[in-house]
Amino acid sequence: MSSEKNPLGVTFGSLGVLGPRAVTEIAQIAQSLDYKSFWTVEATGTDAFTLLGSVANAVSPMDLGTGIIPIQIRTPALTAMTAATLQSLAPTQNIWLGIGTSAPGILSQHGLEMTDRPIAMMREYVALLRACFSGESVTFEGDFWQVKRFRLGLKKTEREPKIVLAALNPQMLKLAGEIADGVLLNYIPASYIPTAIKEVRSGGPATIMSYVHAAVGDLEQSATSARKDLFNYAMADGYARMFRSAGFETEIQELRLKQSERDRDGALAAISENMIQSIDFIGSSKEVTQFVQSYIEAGVEYPILMPLPWGENRHSVAVQTMEAAANATQA
Repeated sequence: MSSEKNPLGVTFGSLGVLGPRAVTEIAQIAQSLDYKSFWTVEATGTDAFTLLGSVANAVSPMDLGTGIIPIQIRTPALTAMTAATLQSLAPTQNIWLGIGTSAPGILSQHGLEMTDRPIAMMREYVALLRACFSGESVTFEGDFWQVKRFRLGLKKTEREPKIVLAALNPQMLKLAGEIADGVLLNYIPASYIPTAIKEVRSGGPATIMSYVHAAVGDLEQSATSARKDLFNYAMADGYARMFRSAGFETEIQELRLKQSERDRDGALAAISENMIQSIDFIGSSKEVTQFVQSYIEAGVEYPILMPLPWGENRHSVAVQTMEAAANATQA
């Protein structure tokens, strides 16, 4: 059984290639392996709450989480409505409402632009969410949102959705500690976890959560997939800053230089094997177990597996990875 100190979650966010109809099966497999929560993402594919609603009863009492939904795409009132609806459908389960400021590439596809004040935007969003969850009439005139006499039209449940902030860099990490119930780290090596935790704790006591990216497989066969995955995130300024701080300055500098020269192959080659194995780990079942354990040992209170479906049989790789990760939190 999973320990109470270190519950384990899993996200469907990396398993979109299996199709939306696979979500219930994956959730049921996770429950059979004693995972405590099931998460999914929202960007340009599936809607997070529709997927979670489809598994709300199938995996009761497994907790449900979004990780993440972009705050620029949904108004605070709409997010409060959907999260409260899911909480009503799953009254005995924790709803982890993971939110974040999305990357420019995602936002542009929705016709939106990045804000130059992400900290202020997030602070305002969370304040509005909590006000909406109260069930009281909410009138608010802020820098980003204006609300006039909004009242959540749902009967208040015993549980209220818990707010989780996705954070990469010092200011957002500190804000998460201050105003959220949890902080969700992503694409972060275990070696950098203590530094991130220090920033969170400078703000407050939020639960330390982290995605753990792993695949049971062969590094040589899957290295190209890993490099393409890391490249996409390294080109986003927020992730690039975190990667540099985590010890991959050389890789990021070379990658961006090659990309500026329109040398895509050179940019991918700049991502070292060490960077792959520190962030998008590929190895045997035993090694995946140890990789997840390394995050717990580094201070993560609630690891969330992101199974990387890299291999000839994506479904099989995902399940094998889930089985290996589950061993990390067994008593």
